[in-house]
Amino acid sequence: MSLMFEPLRKYAQFSGRARRSEYWLFFLLMVIAEIVYFALLGAVGGFSPNGPSGAAMAVMGIFSLAFLGVIIPGLAVSFRRLHDTDRSAWWLLISLIPGIGGLVLLVFYLLPGTNGPNKFGPDPKASPTGDTAAVFS
Repeated sequence: MSLMFEPLRKYAQFSGRARRSEYWLFFLLMVIAEIVYFALLGAVGGFSPNGPSGAAMAVMGIFSLAFLGVIIPGLAVSFRRLHDTDRSAWWLLISLIPGIGGLVLLVFYLLPGTNGPNKFGPDPKASPTGDTAAVFS
């Protein structure tokens, strides 16, 4: 559960590596936030044919500010996830290619990270001491 909020703790840390679980749990957090947003918007009449009510406008404003606040952590965790697969963050630009770009990034995000340290930093799965036997003793 703490990995879900790790990108928020590492707000603008674009260097280093991020595990798959850190990336996908943050993605799940964003999906849950969107579900809550649309549920609240529906509850306060945001989908009315006469236009949104004042309460709906307030919900839209609050959530718009919140989502603006998570753009930087979202980009940072994407950078770190690509770094974990030993790829440069420049690969994010492939998403500008319609259709195939997003699929390529999805595959990169699903791939396991490289074992051991790579040019972007130490393995995030490695134990701090580097001795697996010491962890289980």
